[in-house]
Amino acid sequence: MFAEIIPYLREAAPVIISLIIIEGLLSVDNILAIATLAAQLPEKQKKLALRMGLAGAYLFRGIALFFVGFIMANLWVKFLGAFYLIHLMAEHFSNFAAEHDDDPDTNPTKARGFWPTVFAIQLMDLSLSVDNVVTAVAMSPDIRVVCVGVCLGLLALWMFATLSLRLVEKYPILQHTAFLLIGYVGLILLVEMTAETFFHTKLHITPGQKFIGITIIMTLSVWYSRSEALARTVKPLIRIGTLPMIAYAKVSGSLIGTLLWPFKAVLAKAH
Repeated sequence: MFAEIIPYLREAAPVIISLIIIEGLLSVDNILAIATLAAQLPEKQKKLALRMGLAGAYLFRGIALFFVGFIMANLWVKFLGAFYLIHLMAEHFSNFAAEHDDDPDTNPTKARGFWPTVFAIQLMDLSLSVDNVVTAVAMSPDIRVVCVGVCLGLLALWMFATLSLRLVEKYPILQHTAFLLIGYVGLILLVEMTAETFFHTKLHITPGQKFIGITIIMTLSVWYSRSEALARTVKPLIRIGTLPMIAYAKVSGSLIGTLLWPFKAVLAKAH
């Protein structure tokens, strides 16, 4: 029995480790986003919104886990998932570029009340929960590995929330690294699905190869944040690379906004 389990664990280990890294970084972003949204509230309401946000993160991740089999069994869901992962990366860097341009009206902010803030946090939790499951599916076709990876990610969210925030305080670049990683696995999933669907070619990037890519991205990210020489050299390339992300984010954001318009209209009438 153990002779059969050991080779399986050896093969699955890179995927599980990769998922723990990605889920951990996404959890950091989730916590930071919750804290950012709640920051405008009075102290008592802020603490309550933070607790409700973390509860929503656990709840929606647990619900999303039940849909893993459906996601893995439907090719069109994987395509949507791949485009969605790339959209999250593109939207993040597009927003970051907008926040650092010279137009003061690029990123206007509006104060929210308590319940609108809680609602916004829960929507974000739902979005990141689906994102986590889609990311896990992109990393492995084995539902057992996916479930283990997502569950370990939940455990990491519970155990290392404070440590993760300290790491981000020490290495702020990790906030951007998380979105690079989900964009990376989204691109891999899109390439594999495209090859299989349109070219009838079985293109499989092994877990080990994916893990090597993740390691390289993380290493270069930390190196970039610590080396002024590397930052000066790479910044022009980053500006060029941001342009297609901005274009992608505009197109995908418009499509998503159109799909969600009926729900926004109902919410607007409710208020």
